[in-house]
Amino acid sequence: MATRNDIRPVELLRPSQPEPERAPERETEHGPRPRGASRAGRRLLGFGALLVLSGAVAYGAWRHYQLHTEVMATAEQTRDFVPTVLTAPVRASAPTISVVWPGSTEAFALADIYARASGYITKRNVDIGSRVKQGDVLVEITAPEVQHQIAQAEATLGQDMAALQQAQANLRLAQVTWDRDRPLVHEGWATQQQGTVDAETQHAQEAAVAVAQANIKAQQAQISVLRQTEIYQTVVAPFDGHITARNFDVGTLVQADASSGTDMFTLMNDDLLRIQHYVPQDEAFGVAPGVEAVIRVPEMPGREFPGTVTRIADALQPGTRTLLTEVDVPNPGHMLPAGVYCTVELRIPRKTPSLIVLAGAIVFNSTGLNVWVVEDGVAHLRPVTVARDFGTTVEVSAGIKDGDQVILNPPVDLTDGHKVKIGIAQPGQMS
Repeated sequence: MATRNDIRPVELLRPSQPEPERAPERETEHGPRPRGASRAGRRLLGFGALLVLSGAVAYGAWRHYQLHTEVMATAEQTRDFVPTVLTAPVRASAPTISVVWPGSTEAFALADIYARASGYITKRNVDIGSRVKQGDVLVEITAPEVQHQIAQAEATLGQDMAALQQAQANLRLAQVTWDRDRPLVHEGWATQQQGTVDAETQHAQEAAVAVAQANIKAQQAQISVLRQTEIYQTVVAPFDGHITARNFDVGTLVQADASSGTDMFTLMNDDLLRIQHYVPQDEAFGVAPGVEAVIRVPEMPGREFPGTVTRIADALQPGTRTLLTEVDVPNPGHMLPAGVYCTVELRIPRKTPSLIVLAGAIVFNSTGLNVWVVEDGVAHLRPVTVARDFGTTVEVSAGIKDGDQVILNPPVDLTDGHKVKIGIAQPGQMS
């Protein structure tokens, strides 16, 4: 029998609805995870991500602002920065241009001594290296036939003089005859033919006397030639100097001939040396007699030999545009040998003014060669024209003036009109 507790009220009939699916509960090591705890965790995670993102955005904005502030400060500092630079003064060039060219020393007088008389060398008084004075006997040549030719010429001269005396006697006879016959011819006691014969005979004898006198002069000239040949048998020095070459010895047969004569000696005078060189056109306009020169020989360090320009060609070579110049160098002590290589420094008076600038001040950019000039604490860029480069310095012909302060090794970011401060250069920084 059923009890009251077993009786349940009758529920009204209603359509059955499916229950929503529940997400499976996550299990933990201690059992299933509660549903409320899962929702709270998601909220907490989203809130944390939002905080991280907000922090990152705030940090990025702060860094941007900091970088912007630093850039602005750097730009302002750069704009107001006054760099310290080293300067050097521009100085006017010297009144003379010193230019150096290679050269070779030459003897002022050099001669090859030839034989003027044919014969055998009987005596030689000098050798290579001997110093001689003008007129000193160098060698003696023997030629006996010259004496025979002189004797023959003198005998012929005697014959010519006798012929002259004979012609003069005949002339006197013809004059006497004509003086005696002239009045007879005029008075008719002698024929005209006789007068003509006497007059022409006198003229013929006058011509004979003239021929005899001419023969005597010719023979005397021949004797002078032979006497001079006899003098040539003794060879003497034509000027002071020393012997640099000898091409014979005692007993050598020498020939006196203009084309194939015997070259016996070479005589050189090195009391005065000369140096020839060619000066380029850009320096030639200042070269003139009297310009100072200094000669140096590499094998004689520390020695300088003064010289002077004495001769110029007065015309440039068409092919090379150079001027032939001769420098005379006194050499009284014979310390400077002839024929050696040397350098010649000419101190040429400057025709156009120029300025000297240290090479470290020259700047090359797209506009060409320039220098930075400091005026009242402000840097200005000046284009310049370089005339000559000397290595550590350059010669400038235009763009700056004497006394300008140019910046050495200027900064690459220097701009025209920028203020600068001049510093003190340390040793070695001015080059």
